[in-house]
Amino acid sequence: MDETLLKEHLYTNGQPYPDMILRTGGERRLSNFLPFQSAYSELIFTDTKWPALTEKEFDSALKEFSKRQRRFGR
Repeated sequence: MDETLLKEHLYTNGQPYPDMILRTGGERRLSNFLPFQSAYSELIFTDTKWPALTEKEFDSALKEFSKRQRRFGR
């Protein structure tokens, strides 16, 4: 088993890894959501639950993401 074989058998095979993950509902963890694919994703957390998330809050998360310097583990 190697990294290539593992990637080929993931549901997300052929899809780009997420640049940003917005976790709603106040939790500060990913709960095993995309554990391999999210290794270099920028994580943004909000206390707002998903159904109540507003466009303004989403835009704020995108703005925060755009200000981050991504280092990809370096």
